Amino acid sequence: MSPTHAAPEKTEPAQGQLRKLNLTMFLPLLAAAGAVVVATDARSWWEALALGAGVVAALVAFVRWAAGDVLRVALPCLVVTAAVWPFSVLVVDGSAAFYGISIVSSLVIPQLSRHRGAAALALAVYVAAVGATRLLVPHEDVPSVLVHYVLIPTGITVALIGLRFPNKRFYDVVTELEEAREREGELAVIRERVRFASDLHDIQGHTLHVVKLKTALAQKLVDSDTERAKQELREIHALVSDTITQTKELAYAQRRLNLSAELENARNLFEAAGIQVRIDREADVDPGASELLGQVLRETTTNILRHAQATQVRITLSESSITIVNDGAQQAPLPELRGLAALEQRVTADGGELTVEQNNGQFLTGAAFPH
Repeated sequence: MSPTHAAPEKTEPAQGQLRKLNLTMFLPLLAAAGAVVVATDARSWWEALALGAGVVAALVAFVRWAAGDVLRVALPCLVVTAAVWPFSVLVVDGSAAFYGISIVSSLVIPQLSRHRGAAALALAVYVAAVGATRLLVPHEDVPSVLVHYVLIPTGITVALIGLRFPNKRFYDVVTELEEAREREGELAVIRERVRFASDLHDIQGHTLHVVKLKTALAQKLVDSDTERAKQELREIHALVSDTITQTKELAYAQRRLNLSAELENARNLFEAAGIQVRIDREADVDPGASELLGQVLRETTTNILRHAQATQVRITLSESSITIVNDGAQQAPLPELRGLAALEQRVTADGGELTVEQNNGQFLTGAAFPH
């Protein structure tokens, strides 16, 4: 694969996957709990409609939290649930409608950029104060009101908000690790490009220096030793032709490679990108297949770093074959990897077979040659 290829499409971040998992697992539970609240406290259809508004607001906030933008709906959801709670306390005679405001506040407050502690305290005081207004209703048992309308709602609300703070920190850590891993992968690709540039410099830098010296020598000999000058010019022509050939081979990943060096380079690149790598040697590699196996390994290494979100890579070598398996493959049809397409032609031309497969998030690249 050419180092100048455009960057591949990124897979979904881990944070987004975690949020979707939470949405799938907890949304049905929250909806069921809300239905229980409405069924328990409501005595008429209009009371059920009012309490249901608080449940809907809580579910909307949870869905938007799963999408990563709960602050966009924070204000309307807080207003609705904050209004439902006193309605339940003073009109419906229900003590479970704090459900809505406790859910919304636990999702919103940890996402605030500042004054989160003050906001949490204010919500707790509000829930307790509204619950305490139940004491204004005549003939109410004071201890029962304090337990069911003040202590339990306030305690659960504070507990939910408190639990959301470590959860928020967990998502922040996941994001930081994801960004660090992305930077390591980019660094590994940059290192590969530097290595490509180094190979190109090795080919052309030496040649240009020699051509410069031989040209200067030919200029000096053109009058005094014509035959020697012609010989120098012939050598310059042959050297330039050979350099052009080597440059083409380098550009198309056809330059002679050392398999052991490529294995070490692949290990270093993967480890730099935070990817675990395991190398299994089932047999000594046939020298006749070593170069092409090295080319397959180099191309596959670049593809993994650029196109996958890999965490593990396993490289297996036999006498005349290599298999590279990585996880983190995109859940999509196989991308068109032009580097591998060109390499397949090279492998096929030498009587081998290149295998590329994708299954259950794993990507396999293998090459086998006749003994």
